[in-house]
Amino acid sequence: MRFSVFFATAALACAPFALSLGQAPAAGDLRQWTDVQGRVMQARLAGVEGDQVVFMLASGQSVKFALSRLSNADQAFIKQNGTPAPGGPAPGAGVTPPTGTRTPIEKRAWPDVVEVSTRAIEITVVDEVPAEKRCIYRSEAFEFTSEDKLACSVMKEIARTFEATRALVEALPWGIEPRPPADLGRYQAKFFATRASYVASGAPENSGGVYFGSDRTFRVPFQSLGLDLRGKTWFKDDNYRNDTIVHEITHQLMHDYLGFLPTWIIEGTAEYTESIPYNAGRFQAGRHESGLKEYIKERAERENMTLADFRGWEEHMRMTRDKWDEIAENPSGQHRAMRQLYFQSYVLVYYFCHLDGDGKGTRFMKYLDAMAEERAKGAEYDKKLAEYRKAMEEFFKLPGVKQLGGGRFSYPRELTPPPRPERPERVNSRQFGLDKLDILFDGRSSEVLLNDVKNGFKKIGIKI
Repeated sequence: MRFSVFFATAALACAPFALSLGQAPAAGDLRQWTDVQGRVMQARLAGVEGDQVVFMLASGQSVKFALSRLSNADQAFIKQNGTPAPGGPAPGAGVTPPTGTRTPIEKRAWPDVVEVSTRAIEITVVDEVPAEKRCIYRSEAFEFTSEDKLACSVMKEIARTFEATRALVEALPWGIEPRPPADLGRYQAKFFATRASYVASGAPENSGGVYFGSDRTFRVPFQSLGLDLRGKTWFKDDNYRNDTIVHEITHQLMHDYLGFLPTWIIEGTAEYTESIPYNAGRFQAGRHESGLKEYIKERAERENMTLADFRGWEEHMRMTRDKWDEIAENPSGQHRAMRQLYFQSYVLVYYFCHLDGDGKGTRFMKYLDAMAEERAKGAEYDKKLAEYRKAMEEFFKLPGVKQLGGGRFSYPRELTPPPRPERPERVNSRQFGLDKLDILFDGRSSEVLLNDVKNGFKKIGIKI
């Protein structure tokens, strides 16, 4: 059974919060809530819409949950205080640092609806110099650099997709905890007025948008944003599909995991998010099955591609990046080969999220938690290494300390150089992600896994 977004992510989005004995919080205060299964969250009561309760997470995201699924005590509280809560999170409080603790898997759940908050898409104009192709705008978590001037109303609609995707990835029980790069302050995106300037920036010619991990920037041409020039003004087509945008933003939000994950998970998770029904800042995440079936239907109608075209399942799962690129870049049927890789990756990710084992995605969450643990080791080491380098800079300024080149230096005997941090024993590469696939196999042979995949999809009317 699915539950709304916040019970899956509250501990990820909010710092731990305890109520003082005998002190009842006001309706608009951050409060602990409990569902009928005993799972907890931290959020503000924003109001009631029929039989749905509207909550505001500490990250500024608005989420809904059925009143009947809350504990009796919380239902009573809402019936007494169920009016729109005054105020809300303070401006600028939307980007919450990681708590350092992860919600236990058994307390995570899949969201029904994920909706972006109004505050997240408020636009700030930082700079507008069209003659220099430098127009900079900001939403809550993104900074957009455009080659041409865009009206705030247009930028708000563009930001709606970006910020909604951030809300979705944070809401999914994958435990990704997307946070903007600390040194940049916000996620970076660059908009190009022409395909020529887009390709000149290094983007693939046949792409509609691309995320470069090297500079952590999402590049996208105006065309892929649904922008149309009428006279001297750019207008946005509200009916334009945002598939590519959602896909690449997902990569951007999962940047810290890209160095560990096999390519099929990187692309499969992005295909998963882009397939979820979306409209005007609202993801119908609970309709993921209909999104899958529509995706399969489109592949068959547009490209005559079916599930029968898939390669061996274990072969696909254990495929290295080099092998992936070799298949995708084969001049003979390049586009079709690429689409087949993406198609099978999405189907696999969907299986592990919703059809494997207990149907709750437990093995997939355990796998991603292993990636998060490895990522944390790397982050801690990188922090200590940065501190060491700073300490060495100060050490080199001391009298008698000389740099000899090639990393060598001399110093007086009475001085002691800062100790270099010990590098943790870790692979810190995609090989680590491939090695940890045993978590997903969980003792099953390739044949048993394939049989489980077939039976899983059979339950929802799909034949593998």
